[in-house]
Amino acid sequence: MALVQALIAGTQKHLPASTFTLGGTSYTAAILVPILQGLANAITAVNEAQASAKDTVATMQGVEATVGPVMGAYKRFIQVTFSNVTQTLTDFGLAAPKARAPRTIEQKAATKAKAEATRIARGTTSKKQKLTVKGNVTGVTVTPITAPTSAPPASPATPVTPASPAAQPAPVTPGAPSTGSATK
Repeated sequence: MALVQALIAGTQKHLPASTFTLGGTSYTAAILVPILQGLANAITAVNEAQASAKDTVATMQGVEATVGPVMGAYKRFIQVTFSNVTQTLTDFGLAAPKARAPRTIEQKAATKAKAEATRIARGTTSKKQKLTVKGNVTGVTVTPITAPTSAPPASPATPVTPASPAAQPAPVTPGAPSTGSATK
């Protein structure tokens, strides 16, 4: 659209009285500008139609959001009410519900086997079985953390005296039982 408008404006400004031969046909500015303006009008009409279509679609979607749940409920009501009358359902544009085919014994067995295999593969258990699962500790290994070793302390040249006095034997009270073993 912008290119078409620029061509029209440029032709009117720079070549208003010129004659052009384009594709074997002779054109003047007075003939060429209305042709280009027709294209610009067509593009504008398409853009307006597209905008109008977007607005119309948005309006329709809003109405569908409001009416959709009501229509769905009404369809279910009709299907339940006339479930045995095929012609009446056809009059409403609805198909009769299909009868569910009974499953064979093999199909039931296959379903059960698949469910069990899935349960085993996932490791799922019942609530009571989960309660019986307890952790089991087979052994505990304690790894000591040692400080980095440093050089052994230098021995002092003079002997060190202990800060507390040496332990003295407890005095023995006469007549008290002896804790040691007695020789006879």
